[in-house]
Amino acid sequence: MGFLYSILIGGIAGYLASVVMGSHHSALVNIILGIVGGFIGGFIARRLGNDPDNDGLVMNLLIAVGGAIVLIFLGRLF
Repeated sequence: MGFLYSILIGGIAGYLASVVMGSHHSALVNIILGIVGGFIGGFIARRLGNDPDNDGLVMNLLIAVGGAIVLIFLGRLF
């Protein structure tokens, strides 16, 4: 169940990050961006003192979107 949850949240987060950043990607790239963004966002949240494992669906989605935005931004730098 956790794997399907990650794909679902990752797809939504990747899509929202693409819309915010004005980039156009395929559905597969959006899912990958969202999943990797979730890891990056979770790492940043833990460093800031937040525990994303105990947060709800909306907070996990926001963390994943934030991480995907950081990932898209870093991708544009290179």
